[in-house]
Amino acid sequence: MQDAEYHALVDALFYDLEDKIDNLDQDVEIDSEEGVLNIVFPNGTTIVISRQIGNHEVWIAAKSGGYHLSREENNWRCKATGETLMTLVNRVISEQLNT
Repeated sequence: MQDAEYHALVDALFYDLEDKIDNLDQDVEIDSEEGVLNIVFPNGTTIVISRQIGNHEVWIAAKSGGYHLSREENNWRCKATGETLMTLVNRVISEQLNT
């Protein structure tokens, strides 16, 4: 994958995530800048989703741990858990909200 394709994919991913998070019934704040998406919860916890340009990955840091996702079969997939990005994001958001 070329850098331009990677950036386009992650840009689209971040926009999609922002839209989905904006539609949550929870009071969750989103801050996006410099290739990082911060999701801040009312309980003070944060999920950080970041671009890892050098290896064309997306990394997620959450209360439950750190996750590295790479592009496989037209989807972002976690190397450790095998979850797709959306499944993983839904899980860690649920965990953060229930803290």
